[in-house]
Amino acid sequence: MTKGLKQLRAAFGASFLWLVCLIYFTQGFRSFAWTAVSYQLKDILKLSPSASQFVFSVAFFPWSIKPLYGIVSDCIPIGGRKRVPYLILSTILSLVPWLILGLSAYLRNSRWHLTIFLTVQNLGSAMADVVIDAMIAEAVRFEKASFAGDLQSLSWFAMAFGGICGSLLGGYALTNVEIATIFLLFTVLPAVQLLSCGLIKENPLHKNDEKDHLEGNHLMNSNSSLIDEDSFTVKKLSKRTSRRKKSHKSRKKTDVASDRSRPFWEGDRLVLKWFRSLKNAIYGLYQAFQQPVIWRPMAWFFLAHVTVPNLSTVLFYYQTEFLKLEASFLGTSRVVGWVGLMIGTFIYNRFFKTMKLRKILLFAHVGLALLTTLDMILVSRINVSFGISDKVMVLSGSALADAINQLKFMPFLILSGQLCPPGIEGTLFALFMSINNFGSTLGSFVGAGLASFLNINSGSFDNLLLGIAIQVVCIFIPVALLFLIPKEATGISA
Repeated sequence: MTKGLKQLRAAFGASFLWLVCLIYFTQGFRSFAWTAVSYQLKDILKLSPSASQFVFSVAFFPWSIKPLYGIVSDCIPIGGRKRVPYLILSTILSLVPWLILGLSAYLRNSRWHLTIFLTVQNLGSAMADVVIDAMIAEAVRFEKASFAGDLQSLSWFAMAFGGICGSLLGGYALTNVEIATIFLLFTVLPAVQLLSCGLIKENPLHKNDEKDHLEGNHLMNSNSSLIDEDSFTVKKLSKRTSRRKKSHKSRKKTDVASDRSRPFWEGDRLVLKWFRSLKNAIYGLYQAFQQPVIWRPMAWFFLAHVTVPNLSTVLFYYQTEFLKLEASFLGTSRVVGWVGLMIGTFIYNRFFKTMKLRKILLFAHVGLALLTTLDMILVSRINVSFGISDKVMVLSGSALADAINQLKFMPFLILSGQLCPPGIEGTLFALFMSINNFGSTLGSFVGAGLASFLNINSGSFDNLLLGIAIQVVCIFIPVALLFLIPKEATGISA
């Protein structure tokens, strides 16, 4: 074990590090099951490319509302705890759908049932992602140690390693076992994650966060004084009644009435506190987004996804049905993509970190446009005339595309960190990520609509070249909107 890992273990505990690595590894390993989903939609349900992309767009929508999970877990504790109960709930939501789909052929082979269960599964995965991020932030702040960067690097490494393993094993599994078995095999990781939640100790709020409760009560001064007055009146009436009647029966009735009043007011105060906490969190986000320095760059990243139609599912159909590429090879291409992602991170940190963000994003979009022409070459079969195999084109495209997309994503992370005002960093950062994810979801809807409009389906890819050409043109639309990005912003986190 390296010195850095020993320091992390000493600071946060082995069980916490294990849970962090397991959750991020599972997030990356999801490609193992989702590759099978692609073949389930294509081969078993016989959906068109546009219909399959529509299913994926709906299923991944829960990733677009991540701040909601953060706000709810922050403001509404379960059993006095804000993190572990929600982590258990999210793990169950990510486990049960795969189990049901693996056991029930009827639900698995129904388009709408499959969509619903995949959406619930993504709800659980997205919620777990938000909760573990919050736990990491709280752990680093509590320890007051300079391990945040090391912990984040460990998380990214675990996710990348999970992605590589999931892509390799997913392609292999598709050629050797049934899709239902793949779904059942994937449940092992969420099951281990669920058991691991029991290793994490979280102290109840009513024991360790007394100050927070007092601050919450301070926000409700008028209600608190009213409650105290009524409680005093109840006690006063009890004394008068006991003096007047001096009977056991009367005293018993008075005690029961007093006992009933306490839970009512305590529950009322708790609900009011939850409501005010939710209201304050939402109002803080609203105020933050009123600032042009925040909403303008976030609008650019959102529009950068929406204005470019996503044709990835259509290309998957083309590669498997027209080019006849095997599932094992496509799994290997995704591994190359993960490697490209890590290379993109290295290149950014090594060469682009001090560059203006406008230039980085300009280069990224120009690179994406040039790279998309490789798909045009593949579809037009020009590569065959030059003796270049389809597999070489697909592998090089995967690696380069993920590397360039990472160059584009890193400025988003840096800029998001710079724009988050103190006090609501976690929730606002989750909102930034959700805007990015929601833009991707809408981009998938636009791609599905374009494929449907051009009548691209399993039996006809004649208009696919035109669709990719439209995609290339659309890639330059966000370039014209770069004025939304702060002029002097660089890739160095402030």
